[in-house]
This record gives sequence, structure tokens and C-alpha cells, in this order.
Amino acid sequence: MSYLDNIRTFVRVYELGSMSAAGRDLRVSPAVTSSRISQLEEHLSVRLFQRTTRSLTPTEQGRAFYGGACEILESVDNAEAQVVNITENPKGALYVACPLGVGRRLLAPQVPDFLAAYPEVSIRLRLTDRRVDLTTEGLDLAFFLGTPEDSNLRIRKIADVERVLCAAPDYIAKHGNPASGDELVADGHECLNLRFPGATEFQWRLVTPDGPKRFRIAGRYESDDGDVLTDWALAGNGIAMKPVFEVAEHIKAGRLVPVAVQNPPEPIQMACLFTHRRRQDPKTRLFMEFVTEKISAAVRDSEKLAQLPR
Repeated sequence: MSYLDNIRTFVRVYELGSMSAAGRDLRVSPAVTSSRISQLEEHLSVRLFQRTTRSLTPTEQGRAFYGGACEILESVDNAEAQVVNITENPKGALYVACPLGVGRRLLAPQVPDFLAAYPEVSIRLRLTDRRVDLTTEGLDLAFFLGTPEDSNLRIRKIADVERVLCAAPDYIAKHGNPASGDELVADGHECLNLRFPGATEFQWRLVTPDGPKRFRIAGRYESDDGDVLTDWALAGNGIAMKPVFEVAEHIKAGRLVPVAVQNPPEPIQMACLFTHRRRQDPKTRLFMEFVTEKISAAVRDSEKLAQLPR
């Protein structure tokens, strides 16, 4: 299995761009990681990475080998699935990406129960609000809120998630509670924005009697972390647009108050992305089935807890 270990190590080094990061990911020391890459380069008689003290870059040969290496690993996984009752006893690592709020509140709490049911599986959970690339980042699954840009990927819808515009009572006491999107804009309210590289939505899309409409809001506060926006809102710094499941307890407790209730935000899709090949992996399918129902139920429960005006 040493040659396969070397290939697996190469793939993770390529995807993570770092020997040390790959070593941490594979639970081996940097020395073992470096040794495996050296053994592979010696076997192939090529240099797979250009190394300096500050960077590690795939060579032309490394880029060419990566695609074939991924196919080798997938073929091995598929072959093992043919001779092992993998559905009853899946094994291996699942690489999962998820937005911060979804991951912390909905997905991460389900992981221990899944791993207890399938003790030979490990979960490598990456939480980020930026858009991820399943192929280049070596991911099996990517949960997301919104509409994906890549039509070549498969999608499993989980739920339509209600969103709410909300602010702290202190903010409302100082600046008022706008009844509509028009008042939100006309009165120059401080709006807290979730923005990250590649973001395309810089306006708030709200529901009106004439259908969805975009409102050009203004605000000095921006972050690529949704929880930071919640903290700013709780501190009375402005109005945030949040998925209800992220702020339901704050609304129930009165720490946040719905605003512009005449024009609520459109619901946003929560779904899971995967490639066709990843979908064929039983542990991937089992994980999706396991968490989808639980996440959907948790979203419904949070929306009932918030008791938003209709």
C-alpha cells in the first residue's frame, strides 16, 4: 500500500498547496509527507513540485500526474466497494465544505452521530463562506446557500430557507424601524453586508406586492463571516439580512427584532453539491441521506421558534 499512500499524499499536497497542510490533513508528520513525495518523484523519475522556502508549485509533470492520480484513487475506492459490504460498513475520509453558519449550527452537530454509526469513516469538515471548487479542492461534498454557478455538478436540494432583516432594539430606538424596503433605503439605514471575493449580490432582494425587487442599500460594515454580522447587529450597529436558523433564538429572546416586515427577503435555497463520481461513493450517499433530513427538520424548527410575522 506504500505506493498508494504516496499517491494519496501527492494529491493532498497538490490540492492544499503545502506539505505541512497535507501532513496535518493526513495525520502524518511533515517529514513523512516530504518522504512520500520524494519516493514518488524517484519512482517516476520526474520532479512533481518546485520547492522554495516560501512556496510549493506543481511542475508541468505534477499537473499532468494529478488527473491520473485522482482516477487511480477513485478506481481503487470503487474496486474496494465491489468486494466489501461498503454500504453497511463504509470506510475512508469524507471531505466536506460548508458555509460557516450552516456548518456550525446545522451540520457539525450531526457529525458525531454519523461517525458513531459508521466508525470506519472520518469527516474532514471545512467551514467557509466563500465559494469553493469541488474539483480543485478535492472535496466530496459542498453545502451551500443560494444558486451554484457550475451547472456540471449534481445538486441535492435540502430546504428553502427563510431569511429575515433584523436589528437590535438599541439600533431601532436610535434610528427607527423601517416598515418597508423603500424606507430602508430612503432613511439611509446602516446595513450590514456579507461580502467575499467573487460575491455577485450587492443589493438586497426583497419580496414586494409586485414581486421580488432589488433594493440598493448602504452600509459601512462588511465581512465575509456571517457570524460577525450577527455580532454587529446584536451590538446595535445596523440591520442584517440573516437566514432565520442563524438568529431564531435571538429573535425569540428579543435581542434582535424583525424590520421592514412589509418586504421580507426572498427565501434562499440550501443544497448540497457533488460530482457524479462522488455520488457513486456509498459513504458520500449515506452522509447526504443522514444529514439532509436532520438539517431540514432543524431549519423548520428554527423558523417555528422565531415566529416571524407573515
